[in-house]
Amino acid sequence: MNRRGFLSTTAGGAIAAGTLAADVPRFADEAINKAREAALAALKPSTRDLEHGLALHERALVWDVYGFSPRAALDPAMLQSKIDAGASDAELEDLREDISMTRHVDDAAELATYKAAWQAAGVTCIFQNAGEEGQDPLRLMKRLARFTYVTDMLRGFIGKAATPEEIVAAKREGRRCLYFTGNGVPLPQRWVSVDDELAYVKLFFQLGIRMMHVTYNRRNMLGDGCAETANGGLSDLGRAAIAEMNRVGMIVDVAHSGWQTSLEAAKVSNAPMVASHTGCDAVHHHIRCKPDNVIRAIVDKGGLVGICCIPSFLGGGITAFLDHIDYVVKKFGVDHVAIGTDTAYSAPARPGRVNTGSRRTRTRFEALWPKGALDSNPADTLTLAWTNWPLFTVGLVQRGYSDEAIEKILGGNMLRVSRAVFAARKTR
Repeated sequence: MNRRGFLSTTAGGAIAAGTLAADVPRFADEAINKAREAALAALKPSTRDLEHGLALHERALVWDVYGFSPRAALDPAMLQSKIDAGASDAELEDLREDISMTRHVDDAAELATYKAAWQAAGVTCIFQNAGEEGQDPLRLMKRLARFTYVTDMLRGFIGKAATPEEIVAAKREGRRCLYFTGNGVPLPQRWVSVDDELAYVKLFFQLGIRMMHVTYNRRNMLGDGCAETANGGLSDLGRAAIAEMNRVGMIVDVAHSGWQTSLEAAKVSNAPMVASHTGCDAVHHHIRCKPDNVIRAIVDKGGLVGICCIPSFLGGGITAFLDHIDYVVKKFGVDHVAIGTDTAYSAPARPGRVNTGSRRTRTRFEALWPKGALDSNPADTLTLAWTNWPLFTVGLVQRGYSDEAIEKILGGNMLRVSRAVFAARKTR
């Protein structure tokens, strides 16, 4: 949403108080209004800071360096019909994902909500999670197909960016785009040779993936995830995988990797690399945050850390989020921090209920979260809603950052890293 549109939904005297007036236009989705009220109440910006921040947000290239495009509401009737027909748990999960990721292509109401969320956030590009936790190439390809489909079908509004320059062009032309991250290094697991195992890295680059996680929370063949108590480092195959990612122009991401794996990955990478959605352990201790030595190793390679919008990782809401950004800037420099929300806007639920029965299911293998690791205050979550992006910029203005520094944090730093990695790729 542009500055004028944002301000048209607020009353001048109510802005600083963090409330919306009842006699002015509001978003159709009350969840967006509530989230904005919560963030305004936490920030309490002056009218001057608010107007300056919104104007800056409108003209900046805003890049969510790890996130999810707005999600469509699930269709209870459709799900219930599949359940009644005897669909398996796997089929139902697949349908839920397909609806949430693609329904706005063919449903006019969902498309209107989808566009409204993008406009409210004022985001140009999302480094879109277009993969899944794991290494199976077919599993990783499923979400990639869905988001490729969305960008193919909605080109007038949103497109797939294949190069960093296409993101710049999208901003210039007033369009939105997705840049794809695969969320895992594809391994066929035939174990013929290292070269054979890593051949799919180039293939996925050719399909449009531009960033990959070394690990998720658990240990894999490349290294240890952040929730593994052993905190082992990078394997020999992991080192080879990073070399291949550097070669083809894939950004190495250690957001979910253990501290030792993250440190070693940063040291062996020959190109800038990132922890795309994380926090600073020195500000709030959490398995998903990074200690200073890891951040320093990433910075020394010209990379960056993206501060996420998950309160349990940060130790609070929008104020804690800004504290983590401040910490990176003061200790490591403004050129090495970005925002990777790791969150999504979800369209308002449709009426109806789904009767799935009461059978318990086992926890997914990848969902290795220690007790309490995901606990957070719902009020903090509200202040960090994805549609509150313009208020993140306002918060940076309040903290005294220059326009140039804020533009780096909002997208310029990720653009620099992406250009460097893309330019260094070897085509053969």
